[in-house]
Amino acid sequence: MKNSFRKLKFATLGILISFQVNAGELMRNISGQVKSEGAVVPFVAVYIKGSPQGTTTDEKGIFHISIPYNQDVSLNIKGIGYKTTSYNLSYADNKDFFTIEIEPEIQLLQQVVVSGSRVGVLRYLPGSVAIVRNDDLRKAQPISGNEILRSIPGVHVVEEEGAGLRANIGIRGLDPDKSRNVLILEDGIPVALAPYGEPEMYFTPNIDRMSGIEILKGNGSILFGPQTIGGVINYITADPPQESTGNISFRGGDLGYFNSRITHGNTLNRTGYYIDFTRKQAENFGPTQFLLHDLNTKLQTDLSPISQLGFKLSIYDEVSNSTYVGLTQPMYEAGSMDDLRIAPDDILKIRRYAASINHKYQLADGFQLNTTAFAYTTTRNWNRQDFTYSSSASNLTGQMHGFPDNRDGAIFMRNSTGQRNRQFEVAGIEPRLHYKYNIGSTNAYMDAGLRYLYERAFEQRVNGTSAGVMSGDLRDDEIRTGNAFSTYLQNKFMINTQLSFTAGLRSELIGYEREIMRRNFKDTLIVAQSSVFEIIPGAGLNYNFTDNLGIFAGIHRGFAPPRTKDAISNEGADLQLEAEKSWNMEMGIRGNLRAVEFELTAFHMDFSNQVIPVSESSGGAGTGYINGGKTVHTGLETSFLLPFGHILPENWNAGFLWNATWVNAKFSGDRYVLFKSSLNSENENVYQNVKGNRTPYSPSLSFSGAFQLETPFGLGFRISGNYVGSQYTDVLNTENVYDWININAQDTDYRYAQATANGRIGKLDPYFVTNMHIWYRLGGSGLEFSLSIKNLTNERYIASRRPQGIRVGLPRFISAGISYGF
Repeated sequence: MKNSFRKLKFATLGILISFQVNAGELMRNISGQVKSEGAVVPFVAVYIKGSPQGTTTDEKGIFHISIPYNQDVSLNIKGIGYKTTSYNLSYADNKDFFTIEIEPEIQLLQQVVVSGSRVGVLRYLPGSVAIVRNDDLRKAQPISGNEILRSIPGVHVVEEEGAGLRANIGIRGLDPDKSRNVLILEDGIPVALAPYGEPEMYFTPNIDRMSGIEILKGNGSILFGPQTIGGVINYITADPPQESTGNISFRGGDLGYFNSRITHGNTLNRTGYYIDFTRKQAENFGPTQFLLHDLNTKLQTDLSPISQLGFKLSIYDEVSNSTYVGLTQPMYEAGSMDDLRIAPDDILKIRRYAASINHKYQLADGFQLNTTAFAYTTTRNWNRQDFTYSSSASNLTGQMHGFPDNRDGAIFMRNSTGQRNRQFEVAGIEPRLHYKYNIGSTNAYMDAGLRYLYERAFEQRVNGTSAGVMSGDLRDDEIRTGNAFSTYLQNKFMINTQLSFTAGLRSELIGYEREIMRRNFKDTLIVAQSSVFEIIPGAGLNYNFTDNLGIFAGIHRGFAPPRTKDAISNEGADLQLEAEKSWNMEMGIRGNLRAVEFELTAFHMDFSNQVIPVSESSGGAGTGYINGGKTVHTGLETSFLLPFGHILPENWNAGFLWNATWVNAKFSGDRYVLFKSSLNSENENVYQNVKGNRTPYSPSLSFSGAFQLETPFGLGFRISGNYVGSQYTDVLNTENVYDWININAQDTDYRYAQATANGRIGKLDPYFVTNMHIWYRLGGSGLEFSLSIKNLTNERYIASRRPQGIRVGLPRFISAGISYGF
């Protein structure tokens, strides 16, 4: 597969790109060193243009390569975070060592400037960061981005339907419900339905078309917003290639899974293009059936040597039978209902159109202006059948699932539906300035910018009068509008070659308007406004003992604005709801010693308040909000990458990757929640203080590991495992619901909140999932065959009790694929 040989080295496993030269061709060996702004650049790809012959630089930026003896050749040097550079070599030049300078490219996460090495350029980043490269993705063959992200230290992913269509990502103990506390971007552009007013991830970027992922959890996240609490996840799509390149791939498996993808790109004169189309479907991913189409195009043109213009257009269409209702506790324990379609007529339709324009302009040496304008619209229509846990409820269809002898142990379907139809419009523009300057003998780097973002949401609730219908009576109708203006400024001062100091500020001004035109079947007109303003500071230090060993520390203000529906009540009252705020601190060490890369980070997040929406997606009633009060999140993250290639025969490579997270996330302030409700007028309801309890869906311990082996004859093997510790699913930290059901049965005066078998609460046991992937590249034909097994041991576990009942983890899943690169 010709193009795949150009991809970045998986530096964490020490894999070298190495290929055979045609027999009989006279070659000469040369060496060189790659530098950028005077610093060596480790672990970037160096390959001969138009040939599969290639290698990578080592930790000192040194490379060795064989080139044809009697030909002029052009070496391409490529690494994420650097401009792809061509270096022409004449056969008349008898030198055998070359120094090649490449330029850094102003990327989304400017302070990250992702290279192949976690130390390299990252040694000046005052915070923890993780990078997933193209090669990592190819060798893991993930079903969704969830599989990749759960292997990142500090990141916790909760599955909803097994296919990763709705991302639930929490960082460092934060609630993962619909990823609302994490800023998720694609090529630097927000992808949430409405980044300020409704940040839930009902649409998740398709991992198949990604060339990499950046995860930033530290001080550098103040350059991006609005959420700066959990961190930033940036999905990176491929840019147009320098020459004609294409790929066709097919992957099929059990559970009715089939995935097909075609890509092609080229650069003609000064203009490059890239087209990517994916069709993915499954019949029985647990109870989920889905079909999606994903089309993406990119166009880039060099207007001049100092000016580049880019266009991107995306169309996404998805239809699935996604539902909120899950198994009750007795249904799960029965062991035969894991893939039961409780509400087979539920249907979710998502259609998304997105477009963006990006202009890069080199104003002067060290002075670059990057301007991005973007717009997207997302339609999310979801028809769900109503249900109840009571056999005596009205308007039942007669269809029942489960065990009615247990309290709330059975699900009774109602003869009605609720259609939750929403459409979102988002548009924005963001100029970003990067400037390199000097203050005396001190080098400094400034990033400054501003962004205006407009969003509007149209929401209707239509009640169907019978099961399965797609129309009905309009219950609610409203429009929510937001205007947000952000500014930011960050400076990095290189005090000397070892010490750097970074400081910055971000401001957020958000104006909300909620226009309610119909509420509870009654026409009305309620218009109300609200606003939020916040200054978000951050600072960090780096000290490098050597080029390959350094420490870092940072602090920044965490901020997440309230949703529009939470800031303004259904009656139009401005609730004066404050944004979520925290102080986030971390310190750590990262290094590369004798090719072993490692990073250890300690973190502390102190929330003054957490505003928790009582959303249906989190198992709540779907209306109103609650104040979560004070919480504290303290923990450790660690990762290390150990290559074994140096002890194996020539051109054999292997390595081991390990990541682990320990987090203690607890309520640190007084907060009283309903413990038991009175069944008579003589007694009052009883509330319990949850101070000291663990926050929901925050496992104390999680870790992952992977071992990978590559041979010189095209065969490769990877096995990985992921452990997730026990989790509480409610603020009362309920363990066994049957204990509370028994207590409830003996108390005639109260009903206990924890006494329910509906599956929504109860402790989640730890689980360990193993995945395996085998691939074979057929010489230089461009063909690659692969076999993938997810959940190799067929571990059965509860992945989540959200939104409304138990979701069982994906069982053993086997797929095979073939791809052809041309």
